[in-house]
Amino acid sequence: MSPAAERVMVRADALAAISETPDALTRVYLSTQHLQANQLVGEWMRQAGMTVWQDSVGNICGRYEGAQEGAQAVLLGSHLDTVRNAGRYDGMLGVLTAIEVVDSLHQQGVHLAQAIEIVGFGDEEGTRFGITLLGSRGLTGTWPQGWLETCDAQGISVAQAMVQAGLDPARVALAARHQDDFSACLELHIEQGPCLEQEGLALGVVEAINGARRLNCRFTGEAGHAGTVPMHHRKDALAAAAEWMVLIENTTRQQGGNRVATVGELRCLPGAVNVIPGEVALSLDIRGPQDAPLDALLAELLAQAQAIAARRGLSFSAEEFYRIAATPCDVRLQRLLGDAAESVQGRSLSLPSGAGHDTIALAERWPVGMLFVRCRGGVSHHPAESVMAEDVALAIEAFGRAVKKLAGDETA
Repeated sequence: MSPAAERVMVRADALAAISETPDALTRVYLSTQHLQANQLVGEWMRQAGMTVWQDSVGNICGRYEGAQEGAQAVLLGSHLDTVRNAGRYDGMLGVLTAIEVVDSLHQQGVHLAQAIEIVGFGDEEGTRFGITLLGSRGLTGTWPQGWLETCDAQGISVAQAMVQAGLDPARVALAARHQDDFSACLELHIEQGPCLEQEGLALGVVEAINGARRLNCRFTGEAGHAGTVPMHHRKDALAAAAEWMVLIENTTRQQGGNRVATVGELRCLPGAVNVIPGEVALSLDIRGPQDAPLDALLAELLAQAQAIAARRGLSFSAEEFYRIAATPCDVRLQRLLGDAAESVQGRSLSLPSGAGHDTIALAERWPVGMLFVRCRGGVSHHPAESVMAEDVALAIEAFGRAVKKLAGDETA
């Protein structure tokens, strides 16, 4: 194992020990544990030769100066908060590998044309307050004013939590960075899926963070006696929903393009063993790396549902309650990361991210790129989340090459 990879694994364990519960990793925004993690990560940043500060929304930040003081910077980083009962690499791996990239430069006494900044974002998951990307939206200056009044399960508002953490809610805007502060943003993250493992690769390059649409759908037919209504007279809402669910799976699979569709909730009324279901409510979640094909898929699926309902003498309705646009990664940065991945593992693989990341917010201001690292079984948001030290070593090497080339060392 390389010393850098070994250090990352040990430090991931150290961060995992900073948890509000001893038997399950949980670390939420502005908690005592969040501030402890910031302090520890800040110390590691200092050891790597960085100037360190905590910004006005609770992100831990470090800067490794360029050859000329005050130079534009490349931004690296990920998040330090977790879901409840989390794994130890989601978010943290990106911060720790970025520190190793800077530490390597520091040990060699090398300063690049651009500076390097690392941010450990305070809240990507939204576990405490139910709102996500608080840390990265602090950097982009896109905090809605209403966020300060949002309360957690104990009735503590974001503003109150900030005061308890030693932060001033009136100074949130000071976390915002200028457009020209950064030339680009790179995030390294575990894949949280099985594709790299299936391909036998340690690293992959993200083409886009998937857009998503979520809908509440409903088939309405006619309830009736399960024993007395003949089959050809029935208006069975569940049978219609079942037919549509199979079509959703088949249509999405046939279209490809890394699009996915899921029916995750299903509720039948009246819900009795001896009654034909008269109404079925079901959810639809569809995601993909490009908005136009995703919207075309949604239109096709809804048309199929209407056709099924009409043929069966039922009605169908759908209401969209959530929509987020796809976030494409910068093409130049994809090539840069792809070349770096190919140099350490022989080939590169492009794939979408089905999960959200701080990069979504950062992409509104700066070019973004993401490098994925294989995780065992594709398991994430779970204590079984696992990466191999050998993959981490390759990730540090590839990420370092990309950062050095981006920041001005053309020989990298």
